[in-house]
Amino acid sequence: MTPIMSKSEAAALVVAARIRLGLTWSRIAEEIGAPAVWATAALLGQHPMAREQAEAACRLLELDETVAESLRLQPSRGSDPALMADPTIYRFAEALSVYGPALKELIHEEFGDGIMSAINFRVDVARRPDPDGDRVVVTFDGKFLDYKW
Repeated sequence: MTPIMSKSEAAALVVAARIRLGLTWSRIAEEIGAPAVWATAALLGQHPMAREQAEAACRLLELDETVAESLRLQPSRGSDPALMADPTIYRFAEALSVYGPALKELIHEEFGDGIMSAINFRVDVARRPDPDGDRVVVTFDGKFLDYKW
């Protein structure tokens, strides 16, 4: 019996197939019936996919069952610390470093003592035209979880 392919190996095959076939992440997400950000994260190994989703993605990407099997596995979430040096990812960390304390204060002021869930959560990315250069709009939409004693 052969071992199950790792999620990182499956992700590398997904990325290669997507590029070689000229597919967008949004097109793949549409095929599996999921939001683009969630689908991209799942295909990169951060979420387990339902059997139907994994099979649909692999059909579109011309990948075999060994990849679909890996896509269905429960992940170890997080990223390689070296990935934090990527300029796009680092800018998110920088923005949270600068604005995180203010966001925390504003959440507590508006909702009370609690946190925004990253489990009951949606995220979206959009482009907004601007005369000074297009803007990236990232929306975090998480359920408020109050601390209960």
